[in-house]
Amino acid sequence: MNEAQTRTRKKKIGLALGGGAARGLAHVGVLDVLKEEGIPIDLIAGTSAGAIVGAAYARNRDTDHMIKEALDANWKKMAPLIDPSLLKSGFVKGNKILSLIKSFVGGGDINFSELEIPFACVATDIDTGEEVVINSGSVADALRASISLPGIFTVVKRGDRYLVDGGLTTPVPVDVVRQMGADFIIAVSVNPEVAGRVGKAYQHRAEEHKAPNILQVMMQSFYITAYSLAQHTLEHADSVIEPDVSHFSVSDFNKAQELIEHGRVAARKAIPEIKRLLSI
Repeated sequence: MNEAQTRTRKKKIGLALGGGAARGLAHVGVLDVLKEEGIPIDLIAGTSAGAIVGAAYARNRDTDHMIKEALDANWKKMAPLIDPSLLKSGFVKGNKILSLIKSFVGGGDINFSELEIPFACVATDIDTGEEVVINSGSVADALRASISLPGIFTVVKRGDRYLVDGGLTTPVPVDVVRQMGADFIIAVSVNPEVAGRVGKAYQHRAEEHKAPNILQVMMQSFYITAYSLAQHTLEHADSVIEPDVSHFSVSDFNKAQELIEHGRVAARKAIPEIKRLLSI
């Protein structure tokens, strides 16, 4: 460990990864650069897509595996995982997507206690509107709850609670990782400003004069709210990384390579300031 890394160890570093569906693949690029630059991550909290990436890194810090899985998990491969539901709480049961989650995290149904880095993910109690922090039991089951977009995925029952996507209450879990004991927090947000998203990602639909379909309306409504919440939360972070993913849609899993690279670019820009702050 060099002198800079020794100084870094004076502070316990926490990482807060936000939701954003396919845009969450940019988190992989951010983590790859943090690892290359020797920024040690002591604690991780994630919401939705950020929870999946965070859990995978917490498993064994293997970004090579994460990149391989991300490049394999294109939208065509994911389409058969969308298992229709006849239940009233959502269109998709999400049972099949559990296999993809387990593969991304490193295979098998692992427990939180088996992770190398302390990790927590966030879901929302649909009845009370409360933030629910999950840090015990099956990691895959917890992640399934954290990604449950309301109305799309069926709710997840955990104890006496019914859980949906953590982005409803905690788009970027900065305060969660602070409560876990972090002294210095790096937050990564992949939910772009709404106006920028309309100007790029949905420009083709506007040009064709097409009305948004029901899925687009539900997703857009969710992320409009999430963006507003995230801006307040990010003020509590010590360093904020925001990859430029405004021109990607939430379903662009087939553009994993580009998304990962955008994460790398944003992280490289942030590294000098992060190292400066950690050396204080």
